Amino acid sequence: MGQVHHGCATTTAAVRRAIQHSQESLRALAKRYGINQKTVAKWKKRTSVADL
Repeated sequence: MGQVHHGCATTTAAVRRAIQHSQESLRALAKRYGINQKTVAKWKKRTSVADL
């Protein structure tokens, strides 16, 4: 069974997990996944990959 996303979702649990475990800069991760640096920073701070 696949993930269900809300209409504006730009990240999957796999992407969020990769962001949390990466040592790359916020800028590099944002560019890689096509998302805002603030979004990357938000996911870096969280301890879970669940979409709240």
